[in-house]
Amino acid sequence: MSKFSKIDIPVTEFSFTFARSGGAGGQNINKVNSKATLYWSLEHSPSCSSAVKERFKARYSQMVSLEGMVQIVSQKHRTQKANIDDCIAKLHALLDSVAVAPKVRKATKPKRGAVERRLQSKKKDSDKKKLRRGVL
Repeated sequence: MSKFSKIDIPVTEFSFTFARSGGAGGQNINKVNSKATLYWSLEHSPSCSSAVKERFKARYSQMVSLEGMVQIVSQKHRTQKANIDDCIAKLHALLDSVAVAPKVRKATKPKRGAVERRLQSKKKDSDKKKLRRGVL
């Protein structure tokens, strides 16, 4: 659990699988399963409200399977522990981005004085350009 996250999810809700990381790395990469894949059931999690779950599914639909499982992969570190921590940090960052509902925009109209100033400015510019024209 992250102490900086708005939503705390117990580690017991996560399951992990491990595999060999891709890319360069020498002899160590051929022997160690350091790539971590986090699986979390968004649908069955009691840690999040239904509103957060809906916003998560709407914003990150590519990460949620048809069964409601979220899959996050990390392989940028050399150790399993660091990649596990990175997966959890990524999930908390995603959840924090949808934790608060977006503010609803209220439609407004410009004030009458602002409209009058804009029209006066346009009139002034128009008059200035009329004076530049020569007599035809």
